[in-house]
Amino acid sequence: NKPTFFLLILLASMTVAADDAQLAELAAAIKTWGRELGFQQVGIADIDLSTHEARLLDWLAGGFHGEMDYMARHGLKRGRPAELLPGTVRAIAARMDYLPPAAATSWSVLNQPELGYVSRYALGRDYHKVLRQRLQRLAERIAAAIGPFGYRVFTDSAPVLEKALAEKAGLGWIGKHSNLLDRRTGSWFFLGEIYVDLPLPADRSTGTHCGRCTACLEICPTQAIVAPYRVDARRCISYHTIELRGPIPQEFRRAVGNRIYGCDDCQLVCPWNRFAQPSGEPDFRVRHGLDAPRLIELFGWDEAKFLRRTEGSAIRRIGHERWLRNIAVALGNAPRSVAVVVALQGRMAHPSALVREHVAWALTEQASKPVDTSGL
Repeated sequence: NKPTFFLLILLASMTVAADDAQLAELAAAIKTWGRELGFQQVGIADIDLSTHEARLLDWLAGGFHGEMDYMARHGLKRGRPAELLPGTVRAIAARMDYLPPAAATSWSVLNQPELGYVSRYALGRDYHKVLRQRLQRLAERIAAAIGPFGYRVFTDSAPVLEKALAEKAGLGWIGKHSNLLDRRTGSWFFLGEIYVDLPLPADRSTGTHCGRCTACLEICPTQAIVAPYRVDARRCISYHTIELRGPIPQEFRRAVGNRIYGCDDCQLVCPWNRFAQPSGEPDFRVRHGLDAPRLIELFGWDEAKFLRRTEGSAIRRIGHERWLRNIAVALGNAPRSVAVVVALQGRMAHPSALVREHVAWALTEQASKPVDTSGL
């Protein structure tokens, strides 16, 4: 007795249904395992990034990436995961909250010009190390359950459209300030991905929820958010203090204020961040008092001390020279005092022309202000 044509179709459909059920079960397990590893949310995205790729190309064509040549270096691979890792059909996207508990209130630091403001994401251990290790463990947990499969782990470490994939995976939406937002936790979180060759069921995006709010555009000290969802890095303080290798443009130095590594203003003012909760991750706790450090003390660090104090931190990537550059600008913006002037004069003969130029600017700024007798 041979099976009929219709029976063969039925058997095939049953096999497909069984496979789909197994993949759905695996997807649910991956999300559970991710939470057990310290991620607050895990989602799964398909890899059609054509819309986001078009926006990226338009942004690059406008020169908004400044000197971040790596944004254009890999051709179209950033928006085409299967070209970066052949065989990729899905991306597992994960987020991990980082807002450090017990850190000094951001606005209080920004309002005290004798202190230096470090972006809250950089107060603890380098997130690249933390997320990469956790994602690798998640991939290994998947392999232990199903056997070997094709994958690669990413944490801001390759040409990957992280926010676009996270948005497609249902982890939130890209806000007008270009950060990913979630209605339950705001935007104080890191993202990481695992490209996989498993046809897992993809999650749905959440839709956008910025509405008519323009708080982030209005608060930006340098008006770097030139339009909703469009940031001109050439005007951005985070770009100037972290990515830019040369001099900070003079037109933006006063706006830098006391921000010595990054800028969080657009996140601080976002209404959705009222729901943000401090991270329970020990690696993201404040190190070396950098949540409210005194500028003069930081400016006195030699390179050896800088390297010791920033070991395992994202701050180390800018190096001692740019660290001094940034702090010199902040000291120039501080109220005039003898202590500030003396600290700056101590770096006038620094071997780096970059440091000397910013010190000279800061001294000129100090000389133009009335003396602050309260001292710093």
